Amino acid sequence: MAMNPMEQFEVKPLIEAPLFSIGGHPIYFTNQALFMLVAVGLAALFLTLTVSKNRLVPTRGQSLAEVSYEFVANMINSTMGHDGLKFFPLIFTIFVFVLFNNFLGLVPWTFTATSQIAITFTLASFVILTMVVVGFMKHGLRFFSLFVPEAPWYLLLLLVPIEVISFLTRPISLSVRLFANMLAGHTLLAVFASFVVLMTTAGGIMYGVAVAPFALIVCIYVLEMLVAFLQAYVFAVLTCIYLNEALHLHDHH
Repeated sequence: MAMNPMEQFEVKPLIEAPLFSIGGHPIYFTNQALFMLVAVGLAALFLTLTVSKNRLVPTRGQSLAEVSYEFVANMINSTMGHDGLKFFPLIFTIFVFVLFNNFLGLVPWTFTATSQIAITFTLASFVILTMVVVGFMKHGLRFFSLFVPEAPWYLLLLLVPIEVISFLTRPISLSVRLFANMLAGHTLLAVFASFVVLMTTAGGIMYGVAVAPFALIVCIYVLEMLVAFLQAYVFAVLTCIYLNEALHLHDHH
């Protein structure tokens, strides 16, 4: 029986009865919601337990938690400067949420929430909305100068619409980058896993042939672990860059 590599991305309700309705549309508790809650719970548990005793000589867990704090703090300092540290809770939460969801999805028989465009687009839209609110709170109507680059006036007729369109597409580009990487990697793993299953069930010489795709699965899995971390980093660093624009409106303005 052939495996469907896209079946792993199917959102399924875990309880038949809807939790509630919005505008007549039933809202169910799904596998997607469950694994997002699991990721949040694991992240909270890890960060709480590892730093609760605050040992002078840190354990491996405490060292990992401290490194993650320093990693995000350095990321904010390098992209936003000291002023950006007030956004540390937001950036750190986004980074950890995406990271734990990415890694949780690599565990067999789990669900990758970040492979769903609805989740990544919601997260990206929240980032852009935060950027807009911060920009207006700090600069008022001067925030619109973000769309007016330094150029002769006759070029602004072309450049301003391009800047506006580029800004409006940010939630799409930010969300699709994360969603597409998670979707592609997990699909590839599922395809090669189906090859291994088919070859081993065939028996005979196919057992030996199955070694090649199995070795490839291991290599792809290691690569996916790296991609899981990089995508969380890219999402967080782009959030820093966008918030930096809202704070400073580019230095030349």
